Amino acid sequence: MRNLCMKVSYDGTDYCGFQTQPDGSTVQDALEKAIKLLTGEEVKIHASGRTDAGVHARGQVFNFITSSEIPVERWCIALNSRLPQDIIVWEAAEVPLEFHSRRSAKRKTYRYTINANQFPDLFQRRTQFHHPVKLDIAAMAEGLKHLIGTHDFTSFASRHSTKPSHIRTLYEAELVVDDSMCRPGTRDQGLIHIYVTGSGFLQHMVRIIVGTLLEIGKGRKKPGDMPAILEAKDRSKAGPTAVAKGLILWNVEYEAADENNLKSACDLPGFTVE
Repeated sequence: MRNLCMKVSYDGTDYCGFQTQPDGSTVQDALEKAIKLLTGEEVKIHASGRTDAGVHARGQVFNFITSSEIPVERWCIALNSRLPQDIIVWEAAEVPLEFHSRRSAKRKTYRYTINANQFPDLFQRRTQFHHPVKLDIAAMAEGLKHLIGTHDFTSFASRHSTKPSHIRTLYEAELVVDDSMCRPGTRDQGLIHIYVTGSGFLQHMVRIIVGTLLEIGKGRKKPGDMPAILEAKDRSKAGPTAVAKGLILWNVEYEAADENNLKSACDLPGFTVE
């Protein structure tokens, strides 16, 4: 038996999230179907984390056990020829049987993109939230900094969250503005990319953070309100949940100290090791 670990990117627009559900098409369904078409095996893949309906991924990691003898370097092309065009597997590695994509993950990064130009980008409309009304971007960046560290993120979790603990650590949180597509003499503010890196994330956590930052950008909340929102541990104190399409699972990292699990994968570019 072999344990194969892969990286996949997908446009989540037409899927009901990553994880298999009784009702609806998911990314996991498509991947497992492609593996069955390739090997004839019924496998269950394990991902680094689930993404909600409409959310995308640039660097989702998954692994599965197979008895197939197909060389690891052939898997990506073979699977991609059996996958829909909005899912691309782009790295594969054989890892120890103990490796588990979710349990071995140490840091995850998400990116949320707000298009703050007057007009939406026709070609990126599926992966950006268009917000043409002027935002106080500096205030948003200031508010974001208050979330770095270890906190109880109950205020930023879905009311339907079933996690026993809402304590999470944000290692990094950064707002980056790309003004390369701004038109001179207009009210265009560019693309606002919000990157958050943490130990793990609660249901809708990143989207609620973004929704709260938008409230700050519109002047409805102040950057200094963030500590009080955290302290309240009350979902109603934070902003609305931002739309799904602007969110991308950007990267998943695995520590070198997790030696037993990463001995094989560490040598491949893209399987980031700190």
